[in-house]
Amino acid sequence: MIAHLTDIVRASIVLLPQIVVALFVIFITWLLARLARGVMNRALKGTRLRPSLKELLTLLLSILVWVAGGMVAAVIVFPGLTPASMLAGLGIGSVAIGFAFKDIFENFLAGIIILFRREMRIGDHIECEGIEGQVDRIAIRESHIRQTDGQLVIVPNAILFKNPVTVRTDRDVRRVTIICGVAYDEDLDAARQVIADAVAACSTVRQGDLPIQVFAQEFADSSINFEVTWWTGATPVEVRKSKDEVVSGVKRGLDDAGIEIPFPYRTLTFKEPLKLRHGSDDTGRDETPES
Repeated sequence: MIAHLTDIVRASIVLLPQIVVALFVIFITWLLARLARGVMNRALKGTRLRPSLKELLTLLLSILVWVAGGMVAAVIVFPGLTPASMLAGLGIGSVAIGFAFKDIFENFLAGIIILFRREMRIGDHIECEGIEGQVDRIAIRESHIRQTDGQLVIVPNAILFKNPVTVRTDRDVRRVTIICGVAYDEDLDAARQVIADAVAACSTVRQGDLPIQVFAQEFADSSINFEVTWWTGATPVEVRKSKDEVVSGVKRGLDDAGIEIPFPYRTLTFKEPLKLRHGSDDTGRDETPES
């Protein structure tokens, strides 16, 4: 036992100069990694890349410097090692780590691709797999979505990458549709014009090259239904404000024109005569004469 410990001590003493040189190499690697991060930050400062993407590129450069420095230090301490053998070992280890952390790497790679995309930006309102809200942050592994009720949803990037994503604010306008019904005995052309004028008078409705469209859609149970479409701001609050103004304006316009917005009508047919109740006598019993 003592002889074995003695051999270890002697081997350590023999390797001491190499260990000192390896530690010096690690120190130089640390300095080079800091220098590389500073150079990368200055180089990316004037670009239009997203902050998260800039952080990723800086991190990858730093990792590359540390891997190179670590390999040099390992060769100094263990001269029998070669870069080829170390790269082979890294390859086998990478495969094992990849299988063990498949989901993490999947989200990581999806995050890199999303960061390079320009369609989904910070501040956009999106919808994906029932999750709808504003994009607060796009990180390497996950994205932060702030729902309209204020709650924060942390979504793995793989979900945003593998599923359809609706970007509601890709443009600054969005088309909105409501259904408005008028009675069957009304003049449809006059009703259509009243509805179109009421929508055009709303301040939240975007006009110019964006048309207001009013189309008779269907014969409903109690009314002829018009499909009314217009363009307004793209954010959810702008859509809600515009719907409120348009519905109020159309209701006011139809009322002023004397055009009926009907309640549902229902006609009941009975095969046999019915007994009608006209009231009750002093004893509280109903009088139900035959009709």
